[in-house]
Amino acid sequence: MNVRRRHISGIAIAAATALGLGTLSACSDSAAAANTDKFDVVASFYPLQYLAEQIGGSHVHVTSLTKPGQEPHDLEISAQQTAALGESDAVLYLKNLQPAVDDAVSQSGLKTKIDAASLTTLEKHGNEVGGHAASHDTSKNEELAGLDPHVWLDPVRYAQVAEGVGKAFEKADPKNAADYRTRTAALVKKLDVLNTEFRTGLANTKTKVFITTHAAFGYLAERYGLTEEAINGLDPESEPSAERVKDLEKMARADGVTTVFYETLVSDKTAKTVAADAHLKTDVLDPIEGITKKSRGTDYFAVQRANLKALQTALGTK
Repeated sequence: MNVRRRHISGIAIAAATALGLGTLSACSDSAAAANTDKFDVVASFYPLQYLAEQIGGSHVHVTSLTKPGQEPHDLEISAQQTAALGESDAVLYLKNLQPAVDDAVSQSGLKTKIDAASLTTLEKHGNEVGGHAASHDTSKNEELAGLDPHVWLDPVRYAQVAEGVGKAFEKADPKNAADYRTRTAALVKKLDVLNTEFRTGLANTKTKVFITTHAAFGYLAERYGLTEEAINGLDPESEPSAERVKDLEKMARADGVTTVFYETLVSDKTAKTVAADAHLKTDVLDPIEGITKKSRGTDYFAVQRANLKALQTALGTK
């Protein structure tokens, strides 16, 4: 995905590396990233870290390349992290989401490289995605219509990724294959329940249209018959044009939109500006790219259910 991103210094990340690639995982707060007596897995960011931890259980030692609170797309990797990656047993990443990770993975000699993007289907999403609007999105700009990486926000696609990760773990660490299979099945069952909650919870709403700061929720919108109107396309950092803002204001009035959603890891300035101009409310719709103190929940499922509640409020349940 050729999206322009601001880059931050790798100094902070290198410092985290020196402490062992610290993550939220209790099993990896201060331990080294590799060479443990467990199956060492390096995950590129939170949604994949969560899968590895849930599927691997006590058999795996999981570390994340992306620190809590860091916007994943901004990640740069230090030489130490690249070296630690090469000493691990497996890497779990999503190709084209984080170019620095892609480069590090390609340079590593790891036998087990698990690309989450290859475990499900990716689609092109632009400013307007989901529901009836999906077929009318004709943007030719790669920054607006590139392959959307946010598959984890659709419980069905996330379950497909989970199944693929489970099989990869079984193959790479066969002595614990039975446990991986059992834990994967349990996770998929939980995701099936979540899918049912979203499907029934969003089946009867007053409007099917919602506005977000960037197009992270295209798969979720398509899954449940909604239309996501994104202010900034796939890039949460870009500034919308005056014409785009006017179009959103007109659409909001026509479709009964009440809320402009923003996310926890990116500034809410744009959302609040658009909302003020259009006389709309603002609220959080979390793309779950990382869990912080600002998150409405402590794990994937809790935040997804908070997202469902926020959508129900904004769309108006009948």
